[in-house]
Amino acid sequence: MSDERKVNRNRKDEQLDQFRVDDRGKKLTTNQGLKVSNDEFSLKAGVRGPTIMEDFHFREKMTHFDHERIPERVVHARGFAAFGDFQVYDNSMKKYTRAKFLQNPTVKTPVFVRFSTVVGSRGSADTVRDVRGFATKFYTEEGNYDLVSNNIPIFFIQDAIKFPDMVHAIKPEPNNEIPQASSAHDTFWDFVANNQETAHMIMWLMSDRAIPRSFRMMDGFGVHTFRLVNEEGKSHFVKFHWRSTLGAHSLVWDEAQKIAGKDPDFHRRDLWENIEKGNFPEFELGVQILAQEDEFKFDFDILDATKIWPEEDIPVKIIGKMTLNRNVDNAFTEIEQVAFHPGHVVPGIDFTNDPLLQGRLFSYTDTQLIRLGGPNFHEIPINRPVCPFHNNQRDGYHRQTINVGNVSYNKNSLAGNTPAPASVEEGGFAHYQEKVEGRKVQARSESFKDFFTQATLFWNSMSQPEKEHIQAAFQFELGKVQSKSVQQQVVDMFANVNLGLATDIANYLGVNPPKGGGSNIKKSSPALSQLNTKFSPKTRKVAVILTDGFNGPDVKNILKDLKANGIQPEIISEKLGSIKGTDGTELKVDHTFLTSESVLFDGVLMVRGSRKSKKFNKDAAHFIYEAYTHYKPIGAIGEGKKWLEVNHIESAPGVIFSDDKGQFEKEFTNAVKQHRFWQREID
Repeated sequence: MSDERKVNRNRKDEQLDQFRVDDRGKKLTTNQGLKVSNDEFSLKAGVRGPTIMEDFHFREKMTHFDHERIPERVVHARGFAAFGDFQVYDNSMKKYTRAKFLQNPTVKTPVFVRFSTVVGSRGSADTVRDVRGFATKFYTEEGNYDLVSNNIPIFFIQDAIKFPDMVHAIKPEPNNEIPQASSAHDTFWDFVANNQETAHMIMWLMSDRAIPRSFRMMDGFGVHTFRLVNEEGKSHFVKFHWRSTLGAHSLVWDEAQKIAGKDPDFHRRDLWENIEKGNFPEFELGVQILAQEDEFKFDFDILDATKIWPEEDIPVKIIGKMTLNRNVDNAFTEIEQVAFHPGHVVPGIDFTNDPLLQGRLFSYTDTQLIRLGGPNFHEIPINRPVCPFHNNQRDGYHRQTINVGNVSYNKNSLAGNTPAPASVEEGGFAHYQEKVEGRKVQARSESFKDFFTQATLFWNSMSQPEKEHIQAAFQFELGKVQSKSVQQQVVDMFANVNLGLATDIANYLGVNPPKGGGSNIKKSSPALSQLNTKFSPKTRKVAVILTDGFNGPDVKNILKDLKANGIQPEIISEKLGSIKGTDGTELKVDHTFLTSESVLFDGVLMVRGSRKSKKFNKDAAHFIYEAYTHYKPIGAIGEGKKWLEVNHIESAPGVIFSDDKGQFEKEFTNAVKQHRFWQREID
């Protein structure tokens, strides 16, 4: 383990030490510890004879291989994860909750966070248009708490009984298992048109939020309304938010599709490499808190998972920060075997009657039973709490605890009636005593029946470029749909959100424009637009295009300045190895035009050099033109300025060049910070 990883160890790491094995330099053994003298040939009856069943080493090795894969998750199959710590900022949450990890600012709580896509299989690409999972396991002193979030604050449906239908519809169609990791097909949009509670979520899914720049640059949301309960038993409603300190930023659609081909591991590679470099992702935890008596004061139902609480009405209070500072040791044992569950709570955090949440409280445990082989998935190292656990549950597949004694029931006298329940004063969990009354019904609350108001609110809150991206996403997705009837139904449905949007989609698809619809909703929420997020140049990757003969002092200075501002420059040239500058400076080449593409960078710095090459110019032209069409910042110094002039892009927004080196560094850093220059798209 490196020194840096040792520094970032926490209590969960210490617990996992007993399970870590470094096989380097060791002798080969069976799983029972027997040293093996031959691992190349199976035991045979003669050198050309049949393999003998007596070969226990062969059977153990092959049996284990045959069972190395567990069933992948039905949803969230493709994911990546990291360890870290969470620390609350102050003790102001004590008035709202008994949860100790939200009260003491001196305590660092170990965390494990898994990011994921929803629809695709484990082998799908990272950059598909999809919701992203953002699941956090807090290893608290009171037990594990799982905040199972997404990067979109709402969901498709209101009641968990429809979750299998939604997933069946969005997954590859069963007759041919096509398409992979995509919602652009008939069955999904047929589901949307016939289940119009999806309207709000579809607006988010068609927006830039569904193609994030990286896991490090997206926000997370708990989706559901939960309860916080304090020591006096007083309840408040709460929604949880994760806010990236780098801001929430996205790819453009053409770029996302190309990255899927160039580097399908783009997001997991980005997370891994930045943690290895010490660029630790940080997310602040925020809460929206609502008093119990204010439950019915809004024009939406606060328990409806297809609705947000607008931040202008209920502000987000930032209460702590999470830092991810260590990569996993083994992707399978940690990332694949981790088991999250919204029902894993600690005293002071409780549930509401959100019908989607209520269904998840059953579904998650049921899922782990089949994925992880039985009821003892909590004993897998990544899932074990850091505090002791004691109960009368016994046996089952893969049991690791060796329980002693002859008592495994409650109540008892042979063991002094232990393990015994803990009182609330002793830290025992007690469900909030909510008054419940009513008939047994299968129905939807009248307060859940507004499907379009917040979808329109979202549309009204978008900037012009964001609206154009949403429109283009609808056109792409519905353009892949074969059924004209489904296309028409969707157009008519979204006329209830915005008539202009629906009409433009209809014109593109060649179906009838909507005959009615429209919305009178004028309200907007500026917090929903990504143009109002945080902006930072830190950890942005910039491609620096160089050949032999570059101005050594100038290039060294600009690279130094970029790094000082947190930007990560990487050298692109014709071949790997090193290139030489005018003063003998040698720089290591990180990539060639063959091994990299502009879509893998946040910006481009064109320097060039004195060497003339038609192939270099052609490759550089493609590289920079593609970055330009994706609205990325482009800078040029030295010979690079002439290249911009020849290609007539020197006067475009976000294209920076200056003979004043100090001025150039400042302007280019600000351009990288800005992320995209949408004026090019508008122009």
